Amino acid sequence: MSQYDQPSFDPAKLRPYIFIGIIVVILIIVLSNIFVILEPTERGVIFKKYTSGLDVDDVKQEGLSIVAPWNDVIIFDIAERQIEETMDVLSKDGLSIAIDVSLRFRPEPSKIGYLYRAFKNSYIESLIRPELRSAVRQIIGQYTPEELYATKRQEIETRIQEAIRKVLDENHVELKALLFRSIKLPAMIKTAIEQKLTAEQESEKYEFLIQKEKKEAERRRIDAEGKAAANRILSASITSNILKEKGITATESLAKSNNTKIVVIGGGDDGLPIILNSDK
Repeated sequence: MSQYDQPSFDPAKLRPYIFIGIIVVILIIVLSNIFVILEPTERGVIFKKYTSGLDVDDVKQEGLSIVAPWNDVIIFDIAERQIEETMDVLSKDGLSIAIDVSLRFRPEPSKIGYLYRAFKNSYIESLIRPELRSAVRQIIGQYTPEELYATKRQEIETRIQEAIRKVLDENHVELKALLFRSIKLPAMIKTAIEQKLTAEQESEKYEFLIQKEKKEAERRRIDAEGKAAANRILSASITSNILKEKGITATESLAKSNNTKIVVIGGGDDGLPIILNSDK
């Protein structure tokens, strides 16, 4: 071989390296599908596309999970969510009312397979919002604007919440809270309701003062009657014999003193002695 001859390239020598490279790529692909890492607010369900389909009971928890490479993992967000709805609804008397309501909820982590099978990832738009709108319209339609705005607001919120909770429980969603953010009535209706409430409050205040005065007068009457009864009992208990006894006791005490006295026996009323001071 001359110095100008080049060594021939043999592709066969690269085959082992190509084979190893292919194996490495396959392993990377396979391993990336085998190991699944879920966040704390995530859960996963297995879809066995070549056998039994969606496994609703095998829910993968947060952290590392190992899954067969021929199966798919459907990742579901279980974090608490909040939606807000603004809608116009009709009251019992047909008045249009603008309602702004918010709803907080989250999927049941252990039941996301059932939720996914029914709604996939669109359960908020397919389930939550329609049920919220329906419950609000149905229940508010049973009340007057005054009841909604003031007197029965808490009762209405509770009824709507319980109606939605029943449906969500059946579909494996936990209801956390429902809140009326604002209730907007026509200006004239709102003013009339506020004036009525103010008048009722003034009336209740006046009635309270009247009842207070009545109770105070009754207390004074009972107190006076008690004192009168006590005086009658005391007067009835002071008989002539008691007075005589008290007079004799007083006479004996005075007679024992060192002062000179003149005692007239039987000189007083009821035969009581009269004591005269002899110093005068």
